[in-house]
Amino acid sequence: MELFYTAAEQVDLKARILEIDGDEFHHIVRVLRKKAGDEILVTDGCGFRYEVTITDVGKKALRGAILSHIHCEPPATEVTVAISLLKAPQRFDFFLEKATELGVSTIIPMITARTISQPSSEKVQGKLIRWNTITLSAARQSKRLYLPALREPLPFSKVLALQGYDIKLMPYEGSALPPMAQCTGRKVLFLVGGEGGFTAAEVQAAEASGFSPLSFGNTILRAETAGIFAIAYVRSQLLNAESSAWL
Repeated sequence: MELFYTAAEQVDLKARILEIDGDEFHHIVRVLRKKAGDEILVTDGCGFRYEVTITDVGKKALRGAILSHIHCEPPATEVTVAISLLKAPQRFDFFLEKATELGVSTIIPMITARTISQPSSEKVQGKLIRWNTITLSAARQSKRLYLPALREPLPFSKVLALQGYDIKLMPYEGSALPPMAQCTGRKVLFLVGGEGGFTAAEVQAAEASGFSPLSFGNTILRAETAGIFAIAYVRSQLLNAESSAWL
């Protein structure tokens, strides 16, 4: 059964009702032709999954009765990818989709010395709306109960200053070190450069900030491929450990 999303503030678990509006409402009612009496699955993106019977369909929103619910604890392993904004928007969009499917926890669009696409502050909000739409769609398709966090674009220097990570890794073509870090059960931050990669000064600054350079092989990967590979690398460790805490 397809999984739908509603914001946590639109769920009243005590009264056992919830509401769905916006694009999700349109998809459920206008595209799928769901009506009162139909049952659907809904998540709030915060670990809850609700079995719901639609009770009322309005012009812009629907209301449902919560039949049952489960809550999954957040994954013990958290993967954050700070990736340079890319010249071709569709390539960045592709990364957002696949990163979400693979279980990324947080995505940080990053501006480096060689970042070509640097949107103005006026355009950032529009981009964030589109990016959130992409990640929501991918989360629904992959039935994730936790939505990835999507930060506003940050300059490289501010990304280096971020705290709270157990492991900080910087894959780039100038390194010959294979990925060896054990990421299971830890908070991991990857830096991924854009077109042209990182400058020598950026590599030095990252190392001084506690990032470990590593190589993803002898071939040069595009930025979106490197970002996807980083998440898949961690996911493969979880599968090898037979971990179920990956949502």
